[in-house]
Amino acid sequence: MGHTYRSNATAVLLISAVALCIVLPFLILKIPSGHDFEFHMNSWLEVVGHWKQGTVYPHWAALAHYGYGEARFVFYPPLSWTLGGLLGTILPWKLVPGAYTWIVLTSSGCSMFVLAKKWLSRSDAIFTAALYAANPYTLVVVYWRSAEAELMAAIYLPLLLLLIFRMDDDGRRAVVPLSLLIAAGWLTNLPSAVMMNYSLGILAVVMALRRHSFMVLVYAGLATVLGAMLAGFYLLPAYHQQSWVNIGQVLAPGVRPVDNFLFTKTEDLDHNRFNLLVSIVAVSQLAAIAVAVLLSRSFRRHKLWPVLLVWSGLCAVLMLSPALRLWNHLPELRFVQLPWRWLLCLNVPFAMVIALSVRRWWWRGVLCLAALAVVLTVWHRVQAPWWDTAGDIQEMLDNQQDGTGNEGADEYVPSGADPYDIDRNAPLVRFEGTGHAQISIQKWHSEERVFATKANSKGKLILRLFNYPSWRTEVNGRAVQTQTVPHTGQMVVPIASGENRVQIVFVEGLDRKVGLLCSLLGLTVIVVWFAVWMKPGPLALKAES
Repeated sequence: MGHTYRSNATAVLLISAVALCIVLPFLILKIPSGHDFEFHMNSWLEVVGHWKQGTVYPHWAALAHYGYGEARFVFYPPLSWTLGGLLGTILPWKLVPGAYTWIVLTSSGCSMFVLAKKWLSRSDAIFTAALYAANPYTLVVVYWRSAEAELMAAIYLPLLLLLIFRMDDDGRRAVVPLSLLIAAGWLTNLPSAVMMNYSLGILAVVMALRRHSFMVLVYAGLATVLGAMLAGFYLLPAYHQQSWVNIGQVLAPGVRPVDNFLFTKTEDLDHNRFNLLVSIVAVSQLAAIAVAVLLSRSFRRHKLWPVLLVWSGLCAVLMLSPALRLWNHLPELRFVQLPWRWLLCLNVPFAMVIALSVRRWWWRGVLCLAALAVVLTVWHRVQAPWWDTAGDIQEMLDNQQDGTGNEGADEYVPSGADPYDIDRNAPLVRFEGTGHAQISIQKWHSEERVFATKANSKGKLILRLFNYPSWRTEVNGRAVQTQTVPHTGQMVVPIASGENRVQIVFVEGLDRKVGLLCSLLGLTVIVVWFAVWMKPGPLALKAES
């Protein structure tokens, strides 16, 4: 027991050292500011602000769109912004991106180590874990994309493959951990969760054909349903409220599947440069897998090879433009948005195929150097990363604290509102009527606004706040029906002459309650299933005694 513990601890230290090497340039070259960096950083800042105001589970990103807000936390899964927020409470904000990346990469490597040591020696498993944590596409995600939630989803994929093989041995015992894994996917990143579900489906079919038993498909289907039920407290409100926002913007030109197949060109030169970069990375990883499979006879005799080959083939096919019809017609696949995102899944067979096929360490060293050379080449020849300094992070923090806010995300803006029509300098509350009014702000929190007015005539209050169905508005303790300014989407509160106390609170609706009920029901099923199927049988108890 002690030797196993020390062995695993050494593996974790080595994997964390590799992750640290990836993060070290943050201290030398500043902080990578990829496509999604500001979105995630501002989300983490907002979350900490909510917690300080007493809101445990945020819903409304109050400072998005320069103070008009958006329903970001209703739709964006909670695990990544929770981790980012927690780190922000204990570390200086300039260190949070590096700490987040290091934790997630270390966890991803450890996840791969758990998978690899089932079939490989300890040293080979550590190599596989290091390769998985530092593969070319991961470096693209870290340095060019800053897709923090997608990076976190990489933790789950090796375990997905491990549990599929456990299902081959005893499917009933794999249902509980697999359902928890699927739930974690939904609560981390929606595109990654969609890819996880499709991967689970195709790999379960392969295992079922190998075993000549369709029970694998039954157990996989049950785990899929239970995983979605566990995440119901988030999924159901997000699904129900998608018609309340401009959710169609997630498939706007530039982020549609048709614009992001490998080597696709559009009229946007910046888009084309990045697409070329990620296409070169994709081809290099696919080529490495193909060469390793063709040259290694021992790998083609391995139990894993059909599963890894099918998974690699699925990823490769879906990244190519002839698969457009699949993207248009398969359920929810289009919400993955970017076909080359399937490189996230490809990373698992990439690391495992290399480790199983390339057994000589010097050849492994050559391959790692070649992979690094590909990344450095696209860095210098195609598109260099973008960088932020500690001063840039401080500016983002200042913009949150002084109420300036940030750009926000178009897809979470309430339906009918155009965030490009807003007045960034508008007051928090403006009176509109024949007379005039004195306005006193008493509380202006993210999910609760309280203010008093004293007007000499009836009129309307125009707020620096997007109207959203989840806002409950009371004037002098009585609920009122708000209105919306066309185009700008601002909330309008009608008031009578005299003194008025207005309270606006973000409330959870029936969808959240039903979602919580689904989560509790799923949890109950899992507990019962665990009690029935996961306890040791009489033979196991006899062997232990």
